[in-house]
Amino acid sequence: MDYAEYKHLTFERKPHGVVLITIDRPDVLNATNDRLHWELTEVWRTLDADDAARVAVVTGRGRAFSAGGDLDMVDANARDPRRLGRILREASDIVYNMINLDKPIVSAINGVAVGAGLAVAMMADISIMSETARITDGHTKLGVVAGDHAAIIWPLLCGMAKAKYYLLTSDFIDGKEAERIGLVSLAVPADQLLPKAFEVADKLALGSQQAIRWTKRSLNNWLRMAAPIFDNSMALELLTFMGEDVHEGLQAIREKRPPRFPSAQDARG
Repeated sequence: MDYAEYKHLTFERKPHGVVLITIDRPDVLNATNDRLHWELTEVWRTLDADDAARVAVVTGRGRAFSAGGDLDMVDANARDPRRLGRILREASDIVYNMINLDKPIVSAINGVAVGAGLAVAMMADISIMSETARITDGHTKLGVVAGDHAAIIWPLLCGMAKAKYYLLTSDFIDGKEAERIGLVSLAVPADQLLPKAFEVADKLALGSQQAIRWTKRSLNNWLRMAAPIFDNSMALELLTFMGEDVHEGLQAIREKRPPRFPSAQDARG
């Protein structure tokens, strides 16, 4: 795809081959609908084919990075099993296409990040987060398995104990805590976020391109070894989309109340 063909991602060329990618659905906090979810798989191929691009910086328009999946899209996934094969492919492609792009990616996490948006934020090679931004994987709160990206990278970033705590509870994490546990590379005051992201991007863009890209390729072999773990988590996530809990989780989010999952009701007898 050419940059002009994207509907929900905008692009701005910066000096030294840095490309700023902005997730651009600010009226819904940059939530991912079907089109944006697909675009987040393709953009890494577009960057790979762009000989002038050396480094990508990805952020969100307005006050959010990306507030998870559009609820109508989530509802459709829970009601139509025929969609799940496509979702499986796309969710996998977001992760694998970011891993396989040798050019470095810097995420500038300016606000809330959940779901596929969080996958992009965390799979970036260098993640820089506003101290006041908040992230959550959020899957278990919806009633589905934490697939997408978490199983492949969270234990490597912050260790198994913290990964299990935050992925099982779906608790939110602010930028300061995310940096403290190693989940993100850096946390900075909100007004310094993009300047710091561009400072890092320029350093990468002006460095030895082959050395930097092949270092990324080598380090990402840790993630490639974890591919069976990721594939399993994705399959289990989509399996839970066919269960009862996801409908209650979705309704609870819409009604802004704690969920009453059928599986938890059964456990209490």
